[in-house]
Order: sequence, then C-alpha cells, then structure tokens
Amino acid sequence: MIYKSFQNQKLSALGLGTMRLPVLEGDDARVDEAQAEQMFDYAMAQGVNYYDTAWGYHGGNSELVTGRCLAKYPRESFYLADKFPGYDLSNMDKVEQIFEEQLKKCQVGYFDFYLLHNVCEMNIDAYLDPKYGIHDYLMKQKQNGRIRHLGFSAHGSVAVMKRFLEAYGKDMEFCQIQLNYLDWEFQDAKGKVELLQQYGIPVWVMEPLR
Repeated sequence: MIYKSFQNQKLSALGLGTMRLPVLEGDDARVDEAQAEQMFDYAMAQGVNYYDTAWGYHGGNSELVTGRCLAKYPRESFYLADKFPGYDLSNMDKVEQIFEEQLKKCQVGYFDFYLLHNVCEMNIDAYLDPKYGIHDYLMKQKQNGRIRHLGFSAHGSVAVMKRFLEAYGKDMEFCQIQLNYLDWEFQDAKGKVELLQQYGIPVWVMEPLR
C-alpha cells in the first residue's frame, strides 16, 4: 500500500468508502453485512487504514455496519471519517444530537476526520448561519479531542466554496471533492483545487473514476 503524509500521520492512498456496500435483494437500506465484513477484513489486510462513512449512507445503516466491522480491530489501527449531514436542511439544528448518535453507531469515542457534508448552493446559507451553531459545536468537539481533524466535502460551485472558506477556511484541515479526468473541467475541479491551494488545504479525492 502507498501511504500519504498528512500532518504527523500516514494515510493509505486508497480508503474504503461505505456509500455503496453490498446489499440484500436490491434494498439499499439492507446491507449484506457478511460480505461487507469480508471487504473490511480484506482492506485491513492489504494496509488500508482510512474508512469513510456518513449519516445517510444505506438509510443510516452504513455507520452501524462500519462500527461493527471495525470493532474487532485496535482503535489506533485505522482512521475513521464521518460527516455532518447538511445535505438535509432539517438536520441543521440537530448537530449535537446527530454527532453523539454517530459516535454510538460507529462504536468509537472520537472521529479521526469529520466533515461538513456536501457544501453546495442548497445549504451554504444554513451552514454559514450562526443560529445553528454547527461550526462552533464542531470546533468545541475538536478542542475536546472527539474530532481529531475537521474538514468539509463540496459539490457546489467555486463561488460557493469561496463563501464557505472566507468564513471557516482558517479552521478547515482538508476538503473532499470530485476529482477525475472528466470533472477537471466539467465540474471545475481545476478551479476548486486552485482555490484550496490558496488556503493551504489538502484535497481528499472522491469519485476518482467516471
């Protein structure tokens, strides 16, 4: 496995994402946990140490399966990423409730990486609205050691990302974007990478193939 340096850590160049785990009878909410466990075991055996889940994946069951599959391994042997589900505006006033539940579902005491999920045109105003206290709460969890590294994922335009970074860029340690040959121009990944470089924020790649 090839590893990339991030601060004082070595992250596997390939991580295991849990948005598309095997399912039973075509039902996205019913994860085939036996097959999923084999995938996690194989990934660990091959040196993968970065695992990514989210509140809404597989109807909320991805976090549960991820937690159970990783529970057999020492906590220090893997890095776990989870996300605040801002893609649903009804979640904006529930950051504490959701975060606490995520820790329980994943069976961990902290997240190595935590993201504000899917910053885009639909939710940028809510993400920036101080009445929800999302940024403040997550920064507090970072200070308490329950979030080791805070970042965000983005599907929105460069202009939307710029608004977000103008507000919170000083606190963001990484950003996850779609980055591949087609999206370099189709979704202006080039412009997004250049913007992130201005802030010194490293890029996490999603959807590398298209």
